[in-house]
Amino acid sequence: MKCPFCGYEESKVIDSRETKNGMTIRRRRECLSCQKRFTTYEKIEEIPYMVVKKDGTRQPFDGQKILRGMIKACEKRPVPLSTLEEIVEEIESLLQERPEKEMTTAEIGQLVMQKLKKLDKVAYVRFASVYREFKDVVEFKEELERLLREK
Repeated sequence: MKCPFCGYEESKVIDSRETKNGMTIRRRRECLSCQKRFTTYEKIEEIPYMVVKKDGTRQPFDGQKILRGMIKACEKRPVPLSTLEEIVEEIESLLQERPEKEMTTAEIGQLVMQKLKKLDKVAYVRFASVYREFKDVVEFKEELERLLREK
């Protein structure tokens, strides 16, 4: 590892620990030439997972987009952010376990709605109304009635 201070090629590792999510290793190093200390991070190189949108275009998977959508749906609801982050991690894990590295927005939306339905019915209806693009109040009412019948 090259020292950022003097450019020397060798250093020794003083301390190593995983970050909270376990996907990155933080290493504290000391240069063998100038003895200054610096921190490096090692991250597992991942194959990019792609999301196939409704119009057929593809873009890299972004868990933060899902999280933002769920945060909006859960606004002023008693749902902890940590729970929403866990849902995003679960969806990401499902995507990583699949042999194909693509998932449609419809599949992702269904997964999110299933999770929100169990978590908070109001958040579920809010998310579903945006995701399913209800055309009018009648469609919205039908979804609410379906939800009430499931109770």
